[in-house]
Formats: sequence, C-alpha cells, structure tokens
Amino acid sequence: MAKVLNIYKKIDVLRERYNKSAHKKESLLHLLGETEVAEHVYNSNAIENSTLSLDETEKILMQIDLERFISERELFEAKNLARVVTYINTKAKQQELNLDLILILHKMLISNIRDEIAGRIRQENEWVRVGNYIACDPKLIQDKIDEMFIQYYSKPSENIIKRIAVFHLTFEHIHPFVDGNGRIGRVLNNYLLIREGYVPINIKFIDRLLYYDAFQEFDENANSSIMEEIIGKAITNSYHKRLAYLDGLEIMTLNEYAQRNNISHSNLINKAKRQTVDAFIEKGIWKIGVSP
Repeated sequence: MAKVLNIYKKIDVLRERYNKSAHKKESLLHLLGETEVAEHVYNSNAIENSTLSLDETEKILMQIDLERFISERELFEAKNLARVVTYINTKAKQQELNLDLILILHKMLISNIRDEIAGRIRQENEWVRVGNYIACDPKLIQDKIDEMFIQYYSKPSENIIKRIAVFHLTFEHIHPFVDGNGRIGRVLNNYLLIREGYVPINIKFIDRLLYYDAFQEFDENANSSIMEEIIGKAITNSYHKRLAYLDGLEIMTLNEYAQRNNISHSNLINKAKRQTVDAFIEKGIWKIGVSP
C-alpha cells in the first residue's frame, strides 16, 4: 500500500509540473499524441496475441505494404483500434463516458472483423471464457455495467489511479462483449484519464504477465493493488515523456545516459522500471530527458 501511496503523491507533483509546462504548447502535445497511436495499437493488440510487430503496425497505419502476409483480421484490428484511439482523444473532452458511447467504440473496433457482434453486448447463450474464468451470465451484463458506472462516478474524491484500476478490472470481469473486451477496456482507461485532465497511458505488452496477475488478484480477492501499480507507473511514464519534450530536454537512451555518466546500465533500467528516475519507454526503448 505504501508503494501505491508514493505513486499517488508523485503523480500529483508530475501533473502540476505538466500543467505549467504544457501552457501554449498544444501543437507539440498533439504531435506527441499522434506518434503514440501506433504504440498503443501495437501493445494492446499484442496483449491479445496479435503477431504484428510495432514496425509492422506503423507501416499498416501509414498504408505501407508489409513484407509478409498477414490475415485480414490483423489488418483491421490495427486500423480499427487506431481509429478508436484517435477518436477518444477528442471525444473524451466533450462527453461523459456511458454505455451508449462504449457501444459506439466497440462497433468502430469490431467492424469488418465480426460485424454480427459489433456494437452490442453479449446476448442469451453468448458465454465467454478468459483462462479458467467464465464471465457473467449475459442477462446480468446491463445491471453490472450500471453498477460499474455508479461505483466510478460516486467516488469523485477517491484517487484517480484507484478509480481507474477498479473500473478496468470490473469491466474486464464483466466481459460484456463476445470479442474485443481487452482492447476496449484499455481504451476506456484513457477516455477516463483524459476526461479528468490526466495524460493517456500505454499498458505495455512486456508487462502482460503482471497485467494478468492483476486480474487474478481481483477475481480471487477483489483486490486492485497490482492494477493500481501498473496504471500508476504507466501514468508517471507518460508524464516523464511529455515533460522531457515540453521542457526541451536532450532525449537519449538509458544506455547512452549510463555511458555518459559512467553508471550501471542494468541498475538504471531497474530504477526506470520502478519509475524512480524520470525515464520513459518510447518505441520499446528506455529513454530519459536531460538538461542540454
């Protein structure tokens, strides 16, 4: 719990710094957001077992032919998710999240993949399993989603990390759709963060095992501490990156930084993973901003 509380405090400090640094720099922030779309698409789809690399994902979004054959499903998974990610960056500032909007996002995500289930929750006899967990009876989905929103909106004073973590875990526990639950759930995290004035996050494919542990912890003990840690570190990572660009710092890899300062690269990586240094992941590489 102490670890999570430390993250709460750190994010408050980073958020204040960010709000000051971001003043009149909307064009730079917009550009940063655009460059992150492919990374979000790659990581979120990879968690769902997509075979696309980050480089291939970027090529698809730039309409560049790949050097290997990929399925039509993987092609639309990349394009559709990119469309959803881009859409919410603006929509989140305009409209409060509700079920109708979630259904619109789901239809955008699943169109041309499984049109018969796009934009609707599971119906009678549409059961889904995640590992050994069988999601709730379709007849209960509507009521459980209503409860999920009540829980989220009734605690505005609770820390945003806790609220997002519980919302995400609850949404995935309900698993309201036949397909696309994980990708929509991670998009909703960012919708809520942007809506409440925070930066969007990117849950990385390399963290998938800890991510799975978070769901197991919630399913078995109704505990959200692992997910809070994941989301908290993802937020600090996002702030570190934005502040490095906003403050005009020299951006280099942690390896370059370690060599320049004659320090252990492995120790620096460990600190970066714990987010005890102002490092961030960009295109799968740990980087840091330093004063020029």
